[in-house]
Amino acid sequence: MISYLQIDKLTKSFGDLVLFEDITFGIAQGQKVGLIAKNGTGKTTLLNIIAGKEDYDSGAVVFRNDLRVGYLEQTPHYPDGMTVLQACFYSPNETVRLIAEYEQAMASGDSANLEDILLRMDNLKAWDYEQRAKQILGQLKIHDFDQRVETLSGGQLKRVALANVLITDPELIILDEPTNHLDLEMTEWLEGYLSRANISILMVTHDRYFLDRVCSEIIEIDRKQIYQYKGNYSYYLEKRQERIEALNAEVDRASNLLRKELDWMRRQPQARGTKAKYRIDAFYELEKKAKQHHEAGNVNLDVKASYIGSKIFEAEHVSKRFGDLKIVDDFNYIFARYEKMGIVGNNGTGKSTFIKMLMGEVEPDSGRFDIGETVRFGYYSQEGLKFDEQMKVIDVVQNIAEYVDLGDGRKMGVSQFLNYFLFAPEKQHSYVYKLSGGEKRRLYLCTVLMRSPNFLVLDEPTNDLDIVTLNVLEEYLRNFKGCAIVVSHDRYFMDKVVDHLLVFRGNADIKDFPGNYTQYREWKEVQDQLEKEAEAARLAKMAPAVAKTSRPEKEQKKKLTFKERKEFEALEAEISQLEAEKAELETAMSSGTLSNDELLAKSVRIAQVMEEIDEKTMRWLELSEKDV
Repeated sequence: MISYLQIDKLTKSFGDLVLFEDITFGIAQGQKVGLIAKNGTGKTTLLNIIAGKEDYDSGAVVFRNDLRVGYLEQTPHYPDGMTVLQACFYSPNETVRLIAEYEQAMASGDSANLEDILLRMDNLKAWDYEQRAKQILGQLKIHDFDQRVETLSGGQLKRVALANVLITDPELIILDEPTNHLDLEMTEWLEGYLSRANISILMVTHDRYFLDRVCSEIIEIDRKQIYQYKGNYSYYLEKRQERIEALNAEVDRASNLLRKELDWMRRQPQARGTKAKYRIDAFYELEKKAKQHHEAGNVNLDVKASYIGSKIFEAEHVSKRFGDLKIVDDFNYIFARYEKMGIVGNNGTGKSTFIKMLMGEVEPDSGRFDIGETVRFGYYSQEGLKFDEQMKVIDVVQNIAEYVDLGDGRKMGVSQFLNYFLFAPEKQHSYVYKLSGGEKRRLYLCTVLMRSPNFLVLDEPTNDLDIVTLNVLEEYLRNFKGCAIVVSHDRYFMDKVVDHLLVFRGNADIKDFPGNYTQYREWKEVQDQLEKEAEAARLAKMAPAVAKTSRPEKEQKKKLTFKERKEFEALEAEISQLEAEKAELETAMSSGTLSNDELLAKSVRIAQVMEEIDEKTMRWLELSEKDV
């Protein structure tokens, strides 16, 4: 394979803090690599170094000559005054600049130079490129081309920057949290796009489904070193566990030997002979190895939830709208004790507004939320990350409480609590402004949970948290003896922690689905297929009448060839057989007698059958337009 990027013995430190040391790896043509590490260990720094935006201490970063590279930063920036359209097509690529010129002319209605632009588009064969650019903009819901970039929200700007990276047609894409601020529909589209695209990728993401389905290789930064795994995220989890177990076994052996060597060292006279020097050196090597015991960095979140009564909250005839946009309309709901609800939906459908109404931050237009007297909210909001940057980490937490109540009379001091949240003692006495974005999020989560709430409301908790912290938070929520509402675009996270979903589908259309996100998607795909099949059947019934009324003169119809006539006759029989098979499958699936494996197999088959019916019906309609 052709080498696109080679990192050789790269070292980066900030004062006494060494992020990584002498790391070496490469990216070749067609490779899709995910980068994993705990927050604060240098993921974004490494991407910035590769992109040439940050210096490094030693080593080398070498690209193939003339390689086209695209970089999606975690927090992108564009010059003030630039329009969304200009930002989307911000590139030295001549074809991309020409498409931007064409789109600007079409949007403004300026036809003065249109003929010249069209000629240049033809010469550069830019039309396919332009169609692909429009598809990307449409999928990312970018429609207001004239809006100035400085007026965009952080999420809107991230989508514009992602569009810019994809449109500029790079050979290597470097992506820092590409799914942040994307709704589920956009995330699934991007997942499919990157999986199919013939490009090389190096990316950081906390979205584990995305990582698993897009990447074919995982690189992990752990203890300042690089570990490479030739497989997707599932493979990485398996092999990483094997590595840790092997390391710990080696450390255990070293510890046993160390005890013997320590005894030997103590028994030696003060003036040791040179013959024993090799053994003294070995002792110090053993001592070093014995201290390397690997801990996965688990955060202990076994914090007591305060008592919660049987009444949690009731939504009574709640309605809310902003102009023509309806959020909820006469919404009623009784929340159950220990319920764990997930809220999903596209951006702009009102998920965060619903949460803010529950928390009393936004007033409904009508109706009310009746909250139980024993409910103590723990609210993690998208806007809640507000710290005094000049405070020390430990002072931020001590301002809330001096200890954490673990129940049964047990208490935990603030320092120990922070340590469980992966804040080592030296980090606890560091200033907030020195923390990475993910570390600040982890600190914010710590301040929410340490108050011992009995009802957690988490609005996009997964943004900027590393996978280790997400694993721990998931485990905590699954064992949490209280209630929870989680708003998230992280499908993996939702699958692990929620009992059911409220799906916001826009315009106050809210569906209560009894299951997790993957189960909802499977159900929705079946429903979409059924609707498509029903529409195709309706068109098929209408076709003969339409054919009779739409053709003014019979002699104008084209004749079917002998081969087409045979195909037309066969299609009628095949569609009939498929309809019969579909009916049998529906009967079996609703019988309640199938095992899980049988139900899954029939679900897959019915989707295939409906797709075949759709295809054959459309072909039948096409042939029916000709004279039989």
